Amino acid sequence: MQRATAFAASEPYERFMGRWSRRLAPRFISFASVSDGDVVLDVGSGTGSLALAIAEAFPTARVTGIDPSSAYVGAAKERAPDARVRFAVGNAQALELPSERFDKALSMLVMNFIPDPGAALREMIRVVRPEGIVGAAVWDYGDGMEMLRVFWDEAVALDPSIDARDERHMPLCRRGELALLWSADGLDRVEEQEIVIELPFASFDDYWDPFLGGQGPAGVYVASLSEATRAALAARLRDRLIGARPDGPFTLHARAWAVKGIVPA
Repeated sequence: MQRATAFAASEPYERFMGRWSRRLAPRFISFASVSDGDVVLDVGSGTGSLALAIAEAFPTARVTGIDPSSAYVGAAKERAPDARVRFAVGNAQALELPSERFDKALSMLVMNFIPDPGAALREMIRVVRPEGIVGAAVWDYGDGMEMLRVFWDEAVALDPSIDARDERHMPLCRRGELALLWSADGLDRVEEQEIVIELPFASFDDYWDPFLGGQGPAGVYVASLSEATRAALAARLRDRLIGARPDGPFTLHARAWAVKGIVPA
């Protein structure tokens, strides 16, 4: 999975994206119809936002989280409340798990980073029992993830040659794309829904500093810049987000596309 190269360290990831994953998780769980007693697979579990949200909401649910990053798995294990939640290093495209083992297989903010998302989806379908649910959610990197949309707008304006690195080119991040993939693999009753959450920032530094941790495509790009270019980009972003008013709190929004389907009997 590509995410192991774009996202590597657990603490910088938490500051950059983990805090927003925790806001998205309860909404996605509700959409995916998770219920008490479910046995759930979390594919691309990262630092554990989705798995831990399921465990908190449903006291008798059991969750297995799989992620390619040993650093993320280690961080998630430290947060696991009890034996109902376990995490392991694994490959979404070749799950070392028995067939029809889970009631639900979910993947949050990962499918567009997997080299072969179709293979990952087929594996998720394989390990879910008939009539179980397979679901996923990804950020809308084109228009709906304002934190990153603002960043890439200003980065490309500063250097048009890097347009190909803009995350708006990510696969599966536009309306209908996840649903098309789910339907193509034979899942029944496929539904897609947008989920919008708020991203509150305490200050410009609260927005900008996480980009300096080198996480994700945007963080990797920032790390590649000279000090002068990095300062110029920060100045453009500050002007865009704060303008002439005093620095202080502001709120952006993030839209995710969520999809679910039923494994045929």
